[in-house]
Amino acid sequence: MTATASPSGTTERTDVLVIGSGFGGAIAAYHLAAGGARVVILERGPWLNGEDFDHDYLLGSSYTRVFDFVAGDGMSLLGGNCVGGGSVVYFAALPRAPRFAFERHGSIGRRMWPAGISRDSLEPWYDRVAEAIPVSRQDWSDVPYAGGLWAAACNHSGRTANPVPVGIETDKCVNCNWMMAGCRFDAKRSLLFNYLPAALSHGADIRPLHEVQRLSRTDDGGYRVHYNVIDDEDYRISTGSGAIDAKIVIVAAGAGATPVILQRSEAELGPMPYAVGRFFSGNGERLNTAIINEERVREVLGLSRDDGRVYEAFQIGKGPAVANWDRLDASLPEYSRYSLEQLYFPPGLGTILAQVPGASAPTWFGKAKREMLEQWKSWLIIFQMIEDDNEGVFGPPPPTGNAVRISQQMLGRGALRYAPTMNTIRGWAAADAEVKEILERDGLATVAPWTNDVVGAYTVHPLASCRIGDDPATSALDDKHELRGHPGIFVTDGSAVPGALTVNPAMTIAALAERAMPAIVEAARQRGVEVRYGAPAPDGSTNGRRGVTPLVPSLVRD
Repeated sequence: MTATASPSGTTERTDVLVIGSGFGGAIAAYHLAAGGARVVILERGPWLNGEDFDHDYLLGSSYTRVFDFVAGDGMSLLGGNCVGGGSVVYFAALPRAPRFAFERHGSIGRRMWPAGISRDSLEPWYDRVAEAIPVSRQDWSDVPYAGGLWAAACNHSGRTANPVPVGIETDKCVNCNWMMAGCRFDAKRSLLFNYLPAALSHGADIRPLHEVQRLSRTDDGGYRVHYNVIDDEDYRISTGSGAIDAKIVIVAAGAGATPVILQRSEAELGPMPYAVGRFFSGNGERLNTAIINEERVREVLGLSRDDGRVYEAFQIGKGPAVANWDRLDASLPEYSRYSLEQLYFPPGLGTILAQVPGASAPTWFGKAKREMLEQWKSWLIIFQMIEDDNEGVFGPPPPTGNAVRISQQMLGRGALRYAPTMNTIRGWAAADAEVKEILERDGLATVAPWTNDVVGAYTVHPLASCRIGDDPATSALDDKHELRGHPGIFVTDGSAVPGALTVNPAMTIAALAERAMPAIVEAARQRGVEVRYGAPAPDGSTNGRRGVTPLVPSLVRD
């Protein structure tokens, strides 16, 4: 059930056009295709599989092809640029957001989330995602050595630590720590193994290297989606263009691209809600690098590897494996709650932005930086996720795409402006201090946060640039994810999340996308699309479907 040519022969037609193939796009495409709709997915990046994922950083490798690094003013974003989106390049950490995250007021002085959404009401939708991916709960035997060291340090300082739930098939994982460039061993349960193949089996049409530029209206009340075809090797080059008409459009291009597409569409669609491109959140993210004192770890913690080395295990593992969640306490004041997660961040930004502990100014070169780099095997990176203030605002969109492309692949300059408030700065400082207290106790390590002087703050989990909410003045979408003033356009990616979650957001993005589907199906039916709701999980499991049936009884098929 692919798109068909219009009577004029110049523009294709489909029932539903999905922009982006990450969590928000893939989930929507699966449910709508399984329900009988004609679905086309346009993805700006390439389509790669396990054998295509390289273990190097050379130009043209998967590392440079599947990432989109956009430097803004005060904030830089690292996102996915491939079929499967962020699920291909994320670390597969899938915790559920704490209850207090849904009650936050943030910068607007009132509850940011729609009244109809809480942790409890989202729970059955979380369950649907956990069944579909599926999500595994690691035990300590699954945790790599770096995670174990972080857990031991937390315990030594009187704190707790927990293995992070993940979307990883642990029997296949070899702890190579190349997860950010895809997984050549097919151990990571990205969307390439669940929602996307299930969507394809129901007739969805996925088109890689198709970068959507803008939307316009059609005479019959639908939408026309205009795209450029991108060169496979040099993303600055367009090799063609086209348009597809659709009755329903789902924008899921990521929090750094969705608002840009909608801003560029304003000239033809009419005014956008005020919140499009505003209230951006970097999920409060920040990184600290610790240089482990190998001998003190042996003496104080009693740790060593099987070969007698104490640690020297920075490059071994699978990304985030262990987190400290002691500060995820609803009784604490807003802006003082955060998580501290052990993380492997590969060379590149990790060596440029990592700073020499104890230095009085940013350290880029010299003896101290060289000595630090020589100790790279003894590094341990801690990833902070705090409650930020949704400070980001997107300026005028670039001529094409979501950024002005600087290099052949990966790097661009975007229009995002981000000036952290004192609330955000205090949150980072508190988290920095706690990491330092944990890891410098009894001389276990020396710690310094990454500098913000080059690319500003940075996030791998951009959120909230087109968020849901009850207040039209501060939210671009209603609680059904429909764009205010533009019926038939829905947003289901991270840009719809109202604010920072203090944990990895992929599970919440996916749960919200699942929750949005009944309303999108109903809207499609009202626009003449013959589609039903009620598909099982991609592998045919039905427990999750039974869990949400009471919430949407009028739409669920037998």
